[in-house]
Amino acid sequence: MKVVHTIQELRDHLRGQNRVSFVPTMGNLHEGHLALMKLARQHGDPVVASIFVNRLQFGPNEDFDRYPRTLRDDIEKLERERDVYVLFAPDEREMYPEPQSYRVQPPDDLGDILEGEFRPGFFGGVSTVVLKLLSCVQPRVAVFGKKDYQQLMIVRQMCRQFQLPVDIVAHETVRAQDGLALSSRNRYLSAEDRAEAPALYAALQSIKQRVAAGEHDLSVVEHEAMQALAGRGWQVDYLAVRRQRDLQRPELAEIAAGEPLVALAAAKLGATRLIDNLEL
Repeated sequence: MKVVHTIQELRDHLRGQNRVSFVPTMGNLHEGHLALMKLARQHGDPVVASIFVNRLQFGPNEDFDRYPRTLRDDIEKLERERDVYVLFAPDEREMYPEPQSYRVQPPDDLGDILEGEFRPGFFGGVSTVVLKLLSCVQPRVAVFGKKDYQQLMIVRQMCRQFQLPVDIVAHETVRAQDGLALSSRNRYLSAEDRAEAPALYAALQSIKQRVAAGEHDLSVVEHEAMQALAGRGWQVDYLAVRRQRDLQRPELAEIAAGEPLVALAAAKLGATRLIDNLEL
């Protein structure tokens, strides 16, 4: 595996390649990331991965400074798996050479709801860095995980809007045996909180069961699920059922007609904020 730190090095290694498959990450790799690499290998060759902790998607009181940076360990994991040909690990100056960078702003109806409401500017930061990375790598396929469901939708919409010649492929959320979605931030959890963390996924499963059983008053279902989590010590930002196609609230007639839905959640357990979702 080649490890490069500049855009020029990256392009030198990829010159003449037209079936590149790409997995962007912020590092601190776990089994979920490695599953994305394996899926990328099925869709193209060579596979490029990136590791870059993007300052633009962190709020002023979020965890940018303490976000785990484990490049040496990440390289060892990727070399053992042997799925990645080039790892692109730029620094901030390489990705943002100008003091005032151009930014991509998602439309309000998708970028300012759910995660966007609680993390203002987050999706603008995500969209900007993903567009930059796609420009650097110029892949035919890019692979993202479904755990970041809203992010996946925004990236797909951005690629359509800018007519980028890249297919966005989604990988199902990778979970621990007890149901907790794998995330780099899980390492922040204390032992006690780690034992409680699967309750978030259990709440989404409960919503799925209730909607499948014919409960169509989603406001009641959402409220009761939020109250149940709050009673267990969670600080819930949102727990919402939305249409899969645009993350807008479904009408009663749409629910009755079988509109594909997704339940999305974000909540704090201690000092750690977790997100998850479940398609209904």
